[in-house]
Amino acid sequence: MSNTVHRLTRRNLLHGAGLALSLPVFQSLGQGKGVGDQSPRRLVCVGNHLGFYPGNFFPKAAGHNYVPTSTLKPLDMHRDALTVFSNLDHGLNGGHGAVQGFLTSIKKEEAAGFPEKNISLDQAAAEFVGSKTRFPSINTGIVHGTDMCWTRAGVHVPPINNPAMLFRGLFVSPPQSKADVERMRLEHRGSVLDVLRDSARALHRTLNAADQNKLDQYLTSVRDVERRLQMSKEWLHRPKPKPSIEEVLDEERQQIDEVELFYDLMALALQTDSTRVATFETGLGFRTSELDLGSYHGLSHHGKSEDRIGQLQVVEAFLTTKLSNFLARLKEAQVFDNTLVVFGSGMSDGSIHSNRNLPVLLAGGGLKHQGHVICPEEQHKRVPLSNLWLSVLQWFGAEEADRFGRSTGTFSPMEIG
Repeated sequence: MSNTVHRLTRRNLLHGAGLALSLPVFQSLGQGKGVGDQSPRRLVCVGNHLGFYPGNFFPKAAGHNYVPTSTLKPLDMHRDALTVFSNLDHGLNGGHGAVQGFLTSIKKEEAAGFPEKNISLDQAAAEFVGSKTRFPSINTGIVHGTDMCWTRAGVHVPPINNPAMLFRGLFVSPPQSKADVERMRLEHRGSVLDVLRDSARALHRTLNAADQNKLDQYLTSVRDVERRLQMSKEWLHRPKPKPSIEEVLDEERQQIDEVELFYDLMALALQTDSTRVATFETGLGFRTSELDLGSYHGLSHHGKSEDRIGQLQVVEAFLTTKLSNFLARLKEAQVFDNTLVVFGSGMSDGSIHSNRNLPVLLAGGGLKHQGHVICPEEQHKRVPLSNLWLSVLQWFGAEEADRFGRSTGTFSPMEIG
């Protein structure tokens, strides 16, 4: 028996069965009409890698009667249903390397020191949903996104960046022959996972404390895959909803057109209860040349140049215009009051790579919105952004959650619930 245990190497565990557990194998696509709540709560998180120039984003006055900045003007029709927050962040540093912490409050390098690792807000909400919808979450984005979605096992969830692929997953059911093949594949993976789990537990007894911790993280990944596997089985033979739009074809598009298309598909996914959690990420390589502007990354390093800041106004107003259209669609679909939309970035001023005083707003959700909430600026009075995320998670329904990331409690400057 001992010889068998010692032959169970990490390579055998990870690769012997042809599984890649570092990948979110069952994260993408599939759903029919949901079951359960008649008016379920929904969460949408939107993140932008390069932040928003503070002078273009934050109003000067608190409350509802602020003068909208250039970035907020496209959202003014929704003023009564949104709140902008000032002086919120996670206390992180690292520029581009800390943007990933927007929805987690924790950089992946620090995740081992926290009970829930660096799970992101969307994935924590998706765990709460479970198999009530075909997709616990749908993660979309332009280019490679901004690394903002992470599982409890510390695994990055990459965005779907092909609208046609997302459409097919949401609305196109496979033929019966393919469904049968998929069922057999899922059953095989289930058997393999049983073997991996049992082998890993046997190996656990032979390891030192540090290696046991690594193996525990691996087992968490196995459990996560098992959970997704079970959900995939439950929805395999249920019909998908009929879309109210024509099929999205796999063809070349401008990225500025894909932004609105992804928002349209997310709205349909929420409306059909295909999912109750969705994310959209605008990556570092977003082609602002399609707006007849300089490169986005170059513009973010504005150096206080009036010309570059003026071009950033155009980019940022474009992004909030698309968000405004999305909010209008949610209202038309009569799901806005049950959908809370998080919008912002893990970067504030890209020119100095600052991760402090992050641009953050909430919209919808039936909240008593307050326009512009200026949180305490003094260091000893500052409220962690993760406190807001904890309150959002409780609003979503995970009322038993008592902490999230670096949170020190629920969000006190405004009632979320």
